[in-house]
Amino acid sequence: MIGLIIAVVALALATAFGLWRRATDGRARASRSADRLGAADLGIEPGRAATFVQFSSPVCTPCRRTRSLLEAVAADHPDVAYVDLDAQERADLTDRFSILRTPTVLVLDAHGLVTRRIVGPARKSEVLALVGDPAPTGPAR
Repeated sequence: MIGLIIAVVALALATAFGLWRRATDGRARASRSADRLGAADLGIEPGRAATFVQFSSPVCTPCRRTRSLLEAVAADHPDVAYVDLDAQERADLTDRFSILRTPTVLVLDAHGLVTRRIVGPARKSEVLALVGDPAPTGPAR
């Protein structure tokens, strides 16, 4: 009987964690960092309106989906830049910004200041709202 109770509690906790993670993944949250990133850090010129800096890894499946979304948004918005950084190769930035999982996207303003942080697969509606495009087309993710 004790084993059954432990299994039910474990299942309930796992379900609660999964629901919490599903609700919070891909949301753009305000960043508390006062750090800046520039062309020397990124290897590209930052965008005049915003820059999306994605930290990913070669085996990360959600990173591919996020990369496609951010590349498309950057292509549609000339003032927006996008760069994809390998989290292992850029351990200096991974440590500096406390990147714990991939994909993580830092959103920079025109001055390179980190204003937002998206952890997990980026949501299309969130990304479009960040670049001032209120009308997302297609699926939300």
